[in-house]
Amino acid sequence: MCSDELVASVIPKDRTVAALDEVWSSIIELLESLDDAQWSLPSPLPGWDVKDNVAHIVGTEAMLLGIENPDVEIDRDELPYVHNDIGVFNELWVQHLRMRQPNDVLSTFKEYIEARLAALTDLSIEEWNAESFTPAGKDTYGRFIQIRVFDCWLHEQDIRDAVRIPGHQTGLAVEVTLDEMATAMGFVVAKRAGATDGQSVTFELTDDGSVVRTFHVAVDGRAALVEQLEAAATSVIRLPVGVMTRLCAGRIEFAEVRERVELAGDANLGDRVVAALRYTV
Repeated sequence: MCSDELVASVIPKDRTVAALDEVWSSIIELLESLDDAQWSLPSPLPGWDVKDNVAHIVGTEAMLLGIENPDVEIDRDELPYVHNDIGVFNELWVQHLRMRQPNDVLSTFKEYIEARLAALTDLSIEEWNAESFTPAGKDTYGRFIQIRVFDCWLHEQDIRDAVRIPGHQTGLAVEVTLDEMATAMGFVVAKRAGATDGQSVTFELTDDGSVVRTFHVAVDGRAALVEQLEAAATSVIRLPVGVMTRLCAGRIEFAEVRERVELAGDANLGDRVVAALRYTV
């Protein structure tokens, strides 16, 4: 059974599953528009092309379906971009599907996500709220699926960046992705950027120049995400959603997009926070 703290963090099942369905549908629509050459284009992730990103999603969903991992030997000495055990696991399916034709990989992707959506639809609320392992530590299974939305949407953007077809910058999947990212902002502001007691940071995320989401983080003994600040933020950081997500995921460096980030208030704190945004593995 989950602790009280975990129960308090439970997130809506229908909304989150709908977001996962949305991002998978968007990926399928994108992949169906590509030719074989585009499937081989390098993505922002070192060592992975478009097909490898799809294989990675396939592998995680296969694990969740209880499908046995492929019998593939991973030599980390030959793969310098593999840094840990999670990376080794990810590489099993990437290597397993690397020689498959794009249509075959796409068919497998469709088969597995159809099965996963059926399983998630049938999942009881008790199972959804049950304690589970997640990449962020122990939490509910619902939180794990929220992180799946975040991960799959990021890989969709990796594919879009590789083939230079931007899209899916708004919608439910993006909202859920930002919900998940918000959970890490206290850690980023205090632990990584070193904000001190009494300081606060406001993130203004934009799309086409308009603010579409705001995060407020206040430091008072510990950093916490708050609905509103009691006084003006020590530092205000305004940047596009796409820039924010790619910085948090380590796809780009601050220096590459500095001109797209607006800072107000304490610029030194703002610089430190933006430089420290990467928090994913």
